Amino acid sequence: MTKRKVLLKVIILGDSGVGKTSLMNQYVNKKFSSHYKATIGADFLTKEITIDDDTVVTMQIWDTAGQERFQSLGVAFYRGADCCVLVYDVNNNKSYESLGQWHDEFLVQASPRDPEHFPFVVLGNKIDMDESKRMVSQKRAMTFCQAKGNIPYFETSAKEAINIEQAFQTIARNALQQETSVQLYGELSDPIRLDNETTVDEDINKCAC
Repeated sequence: MTKRKVLLKVIILGDSGVGKTSLMNQYVNKKFSSHYKATIGADFLTKEITIDDDTVVTMQIWDTAGQERFQSLGVAFYRGADCCVLVYDVNNNKSYESLGQWHDEFLVQASPRDPEHFPFVVLGNKIDMDESKRMVSQKRAMTFCQAKGNIPYFETSAKEAINIEQAFQTIARNALQQETSVQLYGELSDPIRLDNETTVDEDINKCAC
């Protein structure tokens, strides 16, 4: 039996330094670096997985800059996304409080056909750090997710590879469901144009767990 092949676009959003790049690298390359490299603009990695033995999914995972200038990426960057991953640092209250802004801004920029049911996944990262430094409880995070339509929530560690596979399996399945819905009902999307290399390494001694 011929397997169905699908390309899915996943966008990771969140404040700078919460570990977006580290999560992506841990999932795709099984690697972690404690040396912080700020993402400027956007970059992506791809990973191929099989779902339910009959669908080969190529996940195109886009990692974006966490600075406020992210809006300069343009509407075309967000259009066509099949799932949006919101990441915060459980040890950084400000990064948690920014989740609502990232959530709403994505919907504005991406303009999905059915915004109320568009798939999001929330990741509370850096749970490997000292528990005494934790500022955002699991209960508080789940309250946010429930208020936004029961968004799936995972607590992760890119450094220790905790819950990474489980989280991205959910991301892939939800993205696949969204992509299938778009195929059934149709949605216009704009092309993505990237002119030059979009990432640079900034030598900043900061943990990106």
